[in-house]
Amino acid sequence: MAEDDLKAELERLRAENAALKSRGGRGVSMKVSEKGGLSVYGLGRFPVTLYKEQWIRLLDLADEIRDFIRDNDAALKTKPVRD
Repeated sequence: MAEDDLKAELERLRAENAALKSRGGRGVSMKVSEKGGLSVYGLGRFPVTLYKEQWIRLLDLADEIRDFIRDNDAALKTKPVRD
């Protein structure tokens, strides 16, 4: 590759990197996995993937989960948000 091509590619990658950083934090996104599960991205390093019926069961427990978090607030840790 010629030096000019390398410089152009470097500039393109820098611009792409800046665009990705400027998206304003990592949002939560979802997609259907290869095996038909629902994967939720953006909560941690790896996606959370469950099948439809598992998500429904978990969502049905939303109030109980919130109560548990409130009742155990002192023992639960908070992970700092990364920029």
